[in-house]
Amino acid sequence: MRAVGLFWLSLRIGAMNALQYRADFFIQLAQSTIGLGTALAGVAIVFGQTDELGGWRRDELVALIGVFVMVGGLVGVVIRPSMERLMEGVRLGTLDFTLTKPVDAQLLVSVRQVDIWRLMDVALGAAILVFAIAQLGGRVGLAAAAAFAVMLLAGLAIVYSFLLVLATLAFWLVRIENILVIFASMYEAGRWPVGIYPAWLRVALTLLVPVAFAVTIPVESLIGRLEPTTLAGTILLAACFLVVSRWFWRLGLSRYTGASA
Repeated sequence: MRAVGLFWLSLRIGAMNALQYRADFFIQLAQSTIGLGTALAGVAIVFGQTDELGGWRRDELVALIGVFVMVGGLVGVVIRPSMERLMEGVRLGTLDFTLTKPVDAQLLVSVRQVDIWRLMDVALGAAILVFAIAQLGGRVGLAAAAAFAVMLLAGLAIVYSFLLVLATLAFWLVRIENILVIFASMYEAGRWPVGIYPAWLRVALTLLVPVAFAVTIPVESLIGRLEPTTLAGTILLAACFLVVSRWFWRLGLSRYTGASA
């Protein structure tokens, strides 16, 4: 409940800050619409030449694009801006102000910064996903929907943990802001099923940068392609990521000397 309360407070503060510059709404809307339109146009071009791509049909890929946009929006709303602020706080020594608060420091840095306009990506992605589910018809039952929700949460947990580990490297390295840009570039590959890529890239998008767990696996669970062992393994992996990222965060925090040291 404390985490929810802190996130809600950060969301309100982010909304008040964002509403000072309302032109940003139209800029973000244009960016989100262009990005979504480009992704859907790519699907239309591919399926103008074939009936399936790597075993995926058109409606399934539309669902994948919806999840890709929605997850990207969720990451962009709070996780990525909070990690960027964490790295800046370590570099400038302003993390001191966070550590003095009577709340768990990891929790606070994880919801510290909110980019309210990225909620448009979440809304657009959800709309495309609902449209795709309607096109899939009876193929999506309650069990598939429940598995999708679990896999989506597990995927977000894995991405959050991965970005927290990257941000925690700031305790050892001076300037690593560009490392999140590299992640964003790799995430773009998630707009297509990971299975269509060469073996080396599939490994990279699964083990090195966990894009597959954030996008492809949730959609596979939605359309009934996910094996029970993969579902259980993803949940276990998400738990392991959370534990390891927590350990790494505490290790990095022990090396922090800050401005007040």
